[in-house]
Amino acid sequence: MAASATLHCLTGCAIGEIAGLVIGAAAGLGNGWTIVVSIALAFVFGFSLSSLPLLRAGLGLGAALSVVVAADTLSIATMEVADNVVVALVPGAMDAGLVDAVFWLSMAVALTAAFAAAFPVNRALLRRGKGHALTHEYHHGGDAPTGARRFIPAIATSTLATALVAFMAGGLLVALAA
Repeated sequence: MAASATLHCLTGCAIGEIAGLVIGAAAGLGNGWTIVVSIALAFVFGFSLSSLPLLRAGLGLGAALSVVVAADTLSIATMEVADNVVVALVPGAMDAGLVDAVFWLSMAVALTAAFAAAFPVNRALLRRGKGHALTHEYHHGGDAPTGARRFIPAIATSTLATALVAFMAGGLLVALAA
């Protein structure tokens, strides 16, 4: 369960990180501001992905966000520290563009480090009934969604992980081809 929780958070973080780097590069932001945008978007996407099953289970938006913020903040913060330290330490990573292999390789290393850093955090939280343990009861129970809730996607962690790996591999292939 800790691995699944960590991978789920990592997917949201990765989406936010990459989107932030794209926005920072497109807007001509400096490295500091690009990191700020990336971290903010990592939290937005991480919280959003974690909220989907809770909303589908029938929680209101406010209640879902309250549970998710309590469950995921430490995990996402841990990932962001690890991720950004690695990217900052890889020579040329902060100045690499989307069609540069250094960008994609540094992201792969950084996200792997983020997973490794956050996994023990999530495991410790779960053992204490915190973290994703707060959301677990909503993931598998209750009636089938009705009304608008039935349109909220139920995305398996394995699907998110596969999409993330495919996206990263595709980005690297494009960079190598360029």
